[in-house]
Amino acid sequence: MPAKGTHVPSSRTALVIVGGSALSPESLVGLPADAYIIAADSGLDHAVAAGLRPHLVVGDFDSANPETLAWATAEGIEIERYSPDKDSTDTELALAAARTSGATDVVLLGGGGDRLDHSIAAITALGHHSMEAFATVSARWDTTLISVLHAPRVITFSTELDATFSLLALHGACSGIDVDGGLWPLSDAELHPGSSLGVSNRTTTNELRVRVRAGVLTVVFPLHFGGQV
Repeated sequence: MPAKGTHVPSSRTALVIVGGSALSPESLVGLPADAYIIAADSGLDHAVAAGLRPHLVVGDFDSANPETLAWATAEGIEIERYSPDKDSTDTELALAAARTSGATDVVLLGGGGDRLDHSIAAITALGHHSMEAFATVSARWDTTLISVLHAPRVITFSTELDATFSLLALHGACSGIDVDGGLWPLSDAELHPGSSLGVSNRTTTNELRVRVRAGVLTVVFPLHFGGQV
């Protein structure tokens, strides 16, 4: 189990760890050491397995290991328990806690597991209008890096050459999209849900710059944390 400690950091970054599959070691590289860690239900099990000690655990606890939950209780970790008959998912509750923590950046950590609906709900929750409160919104999902840009926003990614990336309009139409550093650059482009215009581009430099002026744009690097095409 992670070492005991009572200090709650005043971090700019909140890590939200959710259920599904175990966290890949690659996805943990480079995370802030002073992050405020929130586990959503069985995300507690994945956090502990990865050596991460949550500051807060939320959920209805229909999937967390009772032994791990008992450990968290004995360690004095803050636990917020909700009824299973609720209108929000455990992930949404954890993201809400991240917003009230004072963090300016949020990173969702998780993996596919055996519930595609849960994966889609967790990832698309990052596009909710309430997430505009954060300076950066991202996810590390299995081998995939996801960045969700709430317009107006511009971001520069440090990448490997010839890295695959896609732009998706998962939350409605996006406009004023610029892409610099891609094999197929875009200038003041529009994307609509279901459009393939932004799918499977490749980087031509070690820096990729993406801007969106209206809408919520999702940038996906599918093999950022390892894996093979």
